[in-house]
Amino acid sequence: MSGSVTPGRTVDSERQGERGVGVTKGLDGAVIAVAGAGGPTGRAVLARLAGAGAHVYGADADAGRLHESVEAAPGTHGAVVDLLDPAATRRWADDVEREHGRVDGLVHLVGGWRGGKRFADNSLEDWTLLHDLLVRTVQHTSLAFHEALARSPRGRFVLVSAAAAGQPTQGNAGYAAAKAAAETWTLALADAFAESDAAATILVVKALVNDAMRQARPNAKFAGFTDVADLAVEIAGLWSTPAIDLNGKRLCLNIP
Repeated sequence: MSGSVTPGRTVDSERQGERGVGVTKGLDGAVIAVAGAGGPTGRAVLARLAGAGAHVYGADADAGRLHESVEAAPGTHGAVVDLLDPAATRRWADDVEREHGRVDGLVHLVGGWRGGKRFADNSLEDWTLLHDLLVRTVQHTSLAFHEALARSPRGRFVLVSAAAAGQPTQGNAGYAAAKAAAETWTLALADAFAESDAAATILVVKALVNDAMRQARPNAKFAGFTDVADLAVEIAGLWSTPAIDLNGKRLCLNIP
């Protein structure tokens, strides 16, 4: 774990006699882990969560990208973790929980894309890569964090998915299938959260866009794309929404 740690105060939900229907208290003092924290999306999410008062712990396999994200979001912490290694992932989860005695959220941002225009462009080599990035990392992080999240009065597991999972195109078969598998795994986690105050939620985008992409393609429209800053706002808002309204939900952003 990097950076200094300031002990956070425990914030409990105000119960209303039913699990998942507590009055939420947002992100103030929440302990949030972010998997795949490197890159523009990770930078935006880390900054937004930290700015809302959360203790944020990012992980990425790329030390350089992770460093840039942490530097851009003062007060956040970073750990270089191979999320394809289940033991390493569990050690990261244990480290995060040890710092504050709890974990209130895991945001899964690990991504990747391979594909083409025709069905024949799909390859099993691409599928192997996509399965690791988009499915295995979800499995490893959810298994490592789910018990801590279930104990939290405001636990949230957030998967960022793609519209392709429900609307695959011929050249996108591997990517769409991997995203669909990750969504199914997340819905199973939601079922595990049914008797707790935690929630597993899927945020669906057509694609993401950031300032560097716009600068590289100034004439591009990026129609229906979700800006990474807007995605970060949506993610942060999940801690201000009762779990009963989020658990097992597939929420579509900017998709007609």
